[in-house]
Formats: sequence, C-alpha cells, structure tokens
Amino acid sequence: MRFVLPLLAGFTLLLAAPVRAADEPPEQVQVADAFLELHTGPGRGFPVFHVAGRGEQVEILLRHTDWFKVRVSRDLHNVKEGWVSRAQMETTLTQAGLRKTFRDVLLDDYLHRRVEMGMAGGRFKNEPVLKLWTAYRLSETLSVEATVGQVQGVFAGTDFWHLGVNAEPWSDKRLSPFIGIGLGKFKNIPNTSLVSSITTDAKLASAVAGVRWHLTDRFVLRADVSLYTAFVADTRASEYRAFTAGLSFFF
Repeated sequence: MRFVLPLLAGFTLLLAAPVRAADEPPEQVQVADAFLELHTGPGRGFPVFHVAGRGEQVEILLRHTDWFKVRVSRDLHNVKEGWVSRAQMETTLTQAGLRKTFRDVLLDDYLHRRVEMGMAGGRFKNEPVLKLWTAYRLSETLSVEATVGQVQGVFAGTDFWHLGVNAEPWSDKRLSPFIGIGLGKFKNIPNTSLVSSITTDAKLASAVAGVRWHLTDRFVLRADVSLYTAFVADTRASEYRAFTAGLSFFF
C-alpha cells in the first residue's frame, strides 16, 4: 500500500457552501400562514429573533441546504434578515398566488456535478485490488478520469495507473451506465523471496464498463468491470480482468 494510504489520508468530503437562491433582484414570496419564524442562523439550534406575519412580503437572498436567508422590510427603518426552514418556506405563496416549491438542492448538485472522487475494492485476476479515482466532467456525457490502483498478490504486487475518457449517455439519471477507455502504466513487483525475481514495467491500455447509482446526498455507488492489457514486450501482451465496487462523492 505504498501510495494508496497517503491518498486515503487526503480523501475528505467537502462541505457544501451557501448558494444564491435566485438571480437579482431577489425573488419575493408572501407569507400565507399565521407567521414565518426568522432564525439567527441556518438551523433549528439558532434562536428565533423575528416573526413575519400573514400577508407580508419576504425576499429570498440565499439558500444553504434546506435553510433560506430572507429579508423582511416593513419600512425603510425596519428591515430584518434571518434564516427560515424549507418546511416553512414551502407554506408561502408566489407572486402569482401559487404555493411555493423548491427543488432538492442535492439533486441539483448531482445534475450539475463536476468533480468526483472515489474508492473501490474488488478482484484483479483473482487477487485483491484497491483503486482510487478522480473524475472531471467535460460535458453532460463525457468526463476524464485518473485512476491509481494496487494489487496485493501472493507472489507479487502490482501498481498501476491510467488516464481515460468515460462516456455516460444518461448522466442525468439516478442509475447511469458508462463506458470508457484509457492509457497508463503497469508495474509488477515479485516478492524478493522468489528466485530470479524481475520487476516488470509495461504500458497499459484499459477498457471499462460499469454503472453508477446516486445513493444519497453527495454519495454515489459504482460497480465496474475492466479489461487491462499490459504490453510487456514488443511481441507479447498480457490481459487481466478486474471487477470492483465502491463509493464516491461529488462536489
């Protein structure tokens, strides 16, 4: 695990930052219930410091997960800004008099995801394998992906890495198949106890087919099967099949 453990140490989940709920000017909604509670922060642990009454206009400034920063202006000298839960915001009315609804921010994040990092384990020609990958979406259906892996065999250990391009035709679906190809390097290191052990360095070509499933929040399950071709000599190549399954997160 010469390079995998250091990478695992840096494998951390980034927290979502507050995002604007609407373009300028801020969207306005009307309080339909008896009151709307404004908290000092985005969470029920923050105290309520102001209440907007039925019929008052509320401007939506920001969204942070399922909390909204709003502004209530009764006059020029009485302006309050605070945080309201999604449950209460969905009781308000739009300017057209309709019940206000909000899309799931995590679904929006998934549909517009750019960077994905993941970790998986499985079998590489009947030996245990661990791999890490980072992907960046170039478009809705194409992404580039960098993968590093390590195989812990009985008689030898293998390190490999490859860069590739993946095609995901239905990337907007929760269950989404993908295929990809790549090029990289393959290094097989026999145990030192073996007689005449020789380290093998080779160029590597890869082809992968798999499926992603948006599990929850920012997490995605992934399973794939890969075919690796190691060009160990000008006239000789070795093929290996790998089956892996793991978890990734996007941001």
